[in-house]
Amino acid sequence: MSKTEIVVIGAGIAGLTSAAILSKLGLSVTLIESHTQSGGCAGTFKRKKYIFDVGATQVAGLEEGGIHSKIFKFLDVPVPEASILNPACIVDLNDGSKPIPIWYDKNEWIKEREMQFPGSRKFWQLCNLIHQSNWTFANNNPVLPIKNLWDFSQLMKALVPTNLVTGILLKSTMFDLLRICGLSNDQRLVKFLNLQLKLYSQEDVYKTAALYGSTVLQMCQQPHGLWHLKKSMQVLSDALEDSLKKTGVNIVFGQKVNSITFDDVKKIWKVGAKSKQENVDYYADDVIYTPPPQSLLNNLEHSLVRNHNYKNRIQGLPDPSGALVFYSALKKDHLKSISSNHYQIVSNKLGSLFVSISEDGDGRAPRGEITLIASLFTKTIDWFNLDKNEYIKKKKVYLQNISIALENQFDIASENWLHKELATPLGFERWTNRPNGIVGGLGQNPDIFGLFGLSSRTPFQGLWLCGDSIYPGEGTAGVSQSALMVSRQILASKGINDFYL
Repeated sequence: MSKTEIVVIGAGIAGLTSAAILSKLGLSVTLIESHTQSGGCAGTFKRKKYIFDVGATQVAGLEEGGIHSKIFKFLDVPVPEASILNPACIVDLNDGSKPIPIWYDKNEWIKEREMQFPGSRKFWQLCNLIHQSNWTFANNNPVLPIKNLWDFSQLMKALVPTNLVTGILLKSTMFDLLRICGLSNDQRLVKFLNLQLKLYSQEDVYKTAALYGSTVLQMCQQPHGLWHLKKSMQVLSDALEDSLKKTGVNIVFGQKVNSITFDDVKKIWKVGAKSKQENVDYYADDVIYTPPPQSLLNNLEHSLVRNHNYKNRIQGLPDPSGALVFYSALKKDHLKSISSNHYQIVSNKLGSLFVSISEDGDGRAPRGEITLIASLFTKTIDWFNLDKNEYIKKKKVYLQNISIALENQFDIASENWLHKELATPLGFERWTNRPNGIVGGLGQNPDIFGLFGLSSRTPFQGLWLCGDSIYPGEGTAGVSQSALMVSRQILASKGINDFYL
């Protein structure tokens, strides 16, 4: 019998981080990953001489005091080499107006947004007030949602007076903030906010929780900032893997978990996994589950039969989005002058396109060449009900339309593409093992954010959820925060109540 104290399912950033923290503190950990490499949606793949970031292309939390920085310091692992993004992104609304650079410097960004959105100062000041309150709260290590007295005690310790003021906005949306400031009819500002919020919360201005949206809109500016990693996004996973190897974690690749059951006789969790060669069972006191919680409907089937309320909760979760991702390469000279590594552009045919461009010599392409990745949201159902010919045809049409949109935006000659391909939700499902190839976590609307979200504690003692569907949400910084939170909860269940970074 293969027995450890903790089994972690999934070697994305959430799984790697929780495994690294707990093993560093002396617990025995086994980490199981269905893919042949770590990283998940923040991983990479290689085509010819190019390295492409699978999903995530920018990182928050590497600054001093940021979540990644604190975790790497605790693990005694060097922080990966990265450069601050300034501007973090350039947003082109394609309405004939000047594109909007989102500056790292606070004062520059204040000047820019007052020029771009006259009369909007009160709205941004309100967002900043909420953000400052949120940030103090987050740094005090809250546990959300509350499921027992220990969780409640951590919440009370984290609260500061300003949280009581901003708390009245708990059920408000970003559009409510616009209404408060008399800006609900400012269509250009609404359009800009819709693009940015959809990118970080999977919801638009009308549905994004005010307490969430106010913070993600401020993450590009100092003292925070977004970062471009040297080499690729994979270096984040590699650094965490280095820590796991030092602490003797058993990392198992190429095994897909197909069942999680509680052994009532041995009073222990049994995790069934399957590789190409064999079926393997793992046993542990605690299981950390990092795939999307929707996958529990298959993996936890027998236990859910005995808990209809939890099964209904999982079944009732809103459908996350899928993505179409265009991976390409060009000679650097064939891409006209650019001012940022990231662009968000509006296409009449495609809607919002988020574009990430590598730096010459950063390891993603040979010197003199760059990679260009463009992504847009799509409904997963639109891709899984097609026959083979329909699927190939639809994929070809999107590949062509994205190519044309980028050629027009960046003045690229069509013959200058060195490489281009398109990934659909089907490809993401194969790569990440996420159901229907969904990307990101749950849309951060007021009914599912924070206190009202899905808890890391399940109704089954010793089974924990972690990742982009758990507070505080998606992105490598968000899932790392959730990994820290679930690690603290597990430690507290074992009598270790005073662990902080």
